[in-house]
Amino acid sequence: MELTFLERLERVAHIGDFGIVLLSILLFCFLVQLYFSLFVHLKLAVVQVSDLPQSARKPLSVVICARNEAENLKQYLPVVLEQNYPDYEVVVVNDRSWDGTHELLETMAKQYKRLKVVTVTEGTKFIAGKKFAVTMGIKAASYDWLVFTDADCVPASPNWLLGMQQPDEQQTEIVLGYSPYLKKRGLLNALIRFETFFTAINYLSFALKGMPYMGVGRNMAYKKSLFFNNKGFAAHMHIPSGDDDLFVNAHAHNGNTTIMIHKDTYVWTEPNSSLKAYLRQKKRHFGAGKLYKPKHKFILSLQIVVQFLFYVLLIAGLCFKTTLYPALTILVLSILIRCFVYPRLLKRLNYGDLSWWFPILDLLLFIFLVFNSILSIFVKKVQWK
Repeated sequence: MELTFLERLERVAHIGDFGIVLLSILLFCFLVQLYFSLFVHLKLAVVQVSDLPQSARKPLSVVICARNEAENLKQYLPVVLEQNYPDYEVVVVNDRSWDGTHELLETMAKQYKRLKVVTVTEGTKFIAGKKFAVTMGIKAASYDWLVFTDADCVPASPNWLLGMQQPDEQQTEIVLGYSPYLKKRGLLNALIRFETFFTAINYLSFALKGMPYMGVGRNMAYKKSLFFNNKGFAAHMHIPSGDDDLFVNAHAHNGNTTIMIHKDTYVWTEPNSSLKAYLRQKKRHFGAGKLYKPKHKFILSLQIVVQFLFYVLLIAGLCFKTTLYPALTILVLSILIRCFVYPRLLKRLNYGDLSWWFPILDLLLFIFLVFNSILSIFVKKVQWK
């Protein structure tokens, strides 16, 4: 009687039924991992980055929301106000600040004619949160093309707006930019930057594949008309976060979205300095993700679940003598392929100093994401600032 392939494999390797199942699932997880690495993320590593336009096409409005950000505004806002772009305004929404932000903005408005200040007071009737502040900024904006960033962010160059302006293609309504965190000392900073890196390559790569699902409010742009034609944040006003990713998730598609990753258009951001603050930030993002479109939630969940199973089954495979060598082979292949793709992306996205630490940070990031997902189940209350 002719033996099946698995039966032959079992006889050769002396692997029992448990080992066959374990290695089969591990191999499946490896193939899924391979798909995301070579057929999604690699697109971002090899895509050609075009030169920036040499001139402005249309006027635009920059929108920044600030709550107790006097020190950051004093340091970073002048860089936004002194861009190499002839016709633009900067709308700063002072959201109930008490740290001297109001006085600082009044002084800067006298110095910079393009600065427009919108003040939200405690007595104003509104739903507390950043989305209200963003909405007020959008309403105050004079132009249809809106570029967004935060008070603790600084453009990489004076040519930021040249890259984030509305493209020649009139059907383009959304531009997704890139916003890395500034390098500081310590493991927490390395982990924060590495997590931001993976978030970025995911949403930028999927946008290249024609399936944009999110953006970051620290560096993105879209049309004012797109915002109001779709009733702004009305569909998810009850969620504290999501002024950036939920809006993109709901309204971005292959025909109206592009990305901008030229180094002059990066927007560098001050990272959290404490684990508590970082966990609070990730909790807000986790809550917004629950409202993504089903297909996006499936793909993102698949990535995490497959990675979880890969590590668990890999450890199990390495613990048994009969599955040790096949599991070890899969591990080596995984490391080689991922080290071919991701260090290239780390260098492209200005995180080259993390390349040598990639395997360790990859494992630490996975442990952190699992921990944060569990924590998010029990911690419900979140807020902006």
